[in-house]
Amino acid sequence: MSKAAQNARRIVTGVDASGPVPVEYRFSHARNGNRHLVVVFANFAAPDEYGMSGGVLDKVRANILWVRDLFDGANSYYLCKGMDFGVEQSVAGLIARVVNALSLTPDDCTMIGSSKGGSAALYFGLKYGYRNIVASVPQFLIGTYVREGIPGAAQLMMGEVTEEKVRFLDSVLPELVRARPNPAANIYLISSPQDEQYTRQVEPFLGLFQGYERFNFIFNDSSLVTGHPNVVPRNVPVIMGLLNLLVDGVSPVIGGVRYGYEEPERDTSGIEAYLAATSQVRGDDFPAPVVLMPAADQRLPAHAVRFVGSAPRAVRVSIWENGTFQGSPAVAPDGSWSWLRDKPWGKGRHVVRLFGVDANNFHSGRSEVVFTVVDPVESADPVAAPGRPLALTVTSPGAHQQVPGPVARFAGFAPGAVRVEFQEAGVSLGACPVLPDGNWSWESNWAWNEGPHFVEAVAVGAGGNASAWISVPFTVVGAYPVPGPGGYSGVRH
Repeated sequence: MSKAAQNARRIVTGVDASGPVPVEYRFSHARNGNRHLVVVFANFAAPDEYGMSGGVLDKVRANILWVRDLFDGANSYYLCKGMDFGVEQSVAGLIARVVNALSLTPDDCTMIGSSKGGSAALYFGLKYGYRNIVASVPQFLIGTYVREGIPGAAQLMMGEVTEEKVRFLDSVLPELVRARPNPAANIYLISSPQDEQYTRQVEPFLGLFQGYERFNFIFNDSSLVTGHPNVVPRNVPVIMGLLNLLVDGVSPVIGGVRYGYEEPERDTSGIEAYLAATSQVRGDDFPAPVVLMPAADQRLPAHAVRFVGSAPRAVRVSIWENGTFQGSPAVAPDGSWSWLRDKPWGKGRHVVRLFGVDANNFHSGRSEVVFTVVDPVESADPVAAPGRPLALTVTSPGAHQQVPGPVARFAGFAPGAVRVEFQEAGVSLGACPVLPDGNWSWESNWAWNEGPHFVEAVAVGAGGNASAWISVPFTVVGAYPVPGPGGYSGVRH
């Protein structure tokens, strides 16, 4: 299940037919027992006539009641049909019955909406005594607005559209505000000078809120607001911040505030220069790790994927696959490093990415190695054709490993080879056969001198084809000096 599906609220739909007009609604229970109700009123563009129904309220902890503004196929501002205010009476009754069923009071409620929904939030919040009102870009001259721009709503609300009816609907909200029926309400009115409706539908009515002690005017003067439909999307963080405070019983007093002074065309060269100078990734002067093993597109058994390479200036190498950390082997003073994962790789193609990390935690450029893990039987090829290249993997000893003496044991994988040969300082040390499944192991019949050794190995096929030589640096510890074996006099092993 996706995170979005897990976070989605469970919605109950219903119809309240107790009043003169049936009213459709949606309801969602509060999370964690929160004792608050948010009532959402829709704007003209709300999907299915339910406001804020696209998931923006999923994490709000309150009970939520969405009220649908759809009557006889048109919108009504939740007020009237043919100038009959039975719609208002029915909506008010629905809200009151939900409040009572939750054992809440009007002080435990927030009315919220934008545009048409903002007008409704102001109207129902003030007239019916609800404590909190969050109204974005409302229209105060409702009759004029629907007559000039929403003919379907005008016809539903007025029946025959007349100047007298327009003037009456224009007066409904201003006269209600002027009467101060709920002077203690926490009112948050959000608008913008970039809203083409502001100078006609909002600004002339701000003075009506004098005497409302907890009236707050939030004015977004951002150049990124390009018109009425864009005001609310630019204010979502503020709106959700307010709503989350209100449902938890915190009612901030903001007063009048003007904000939104973004500078999208501002010169960012100064900060870009600073970020470049202090960037953790130093790809230009800190080279990416070199990967010697595995070879590009090499096919390997799951248990025999050993990484060997060099990373000058790094103290460790960080290894990742598909964004998941895999390991971080240390880098030797000479820049060499090796790593064998402590669990087998999954069968199939692998793309592994690496970068070096220095003592100050700066990162090198990135490198990449691609290899394929196959079953040992699948990777074995005892009848490899002459001239076909072979792959050799040495799993033991590891690069720069300290090997307890006096005898060193070598092991690895060489699919398709018949033997593996060994030499040190150009002198042959011996050879061992390769098993049909590609595994091989070899032990010298003499004791190695204590100290560092640098052995090279090569896999050879039946047709004389050979792998690349692999270097195996290691150190013998706990051994003792012995005379060289016959045929190798003077050679240090």
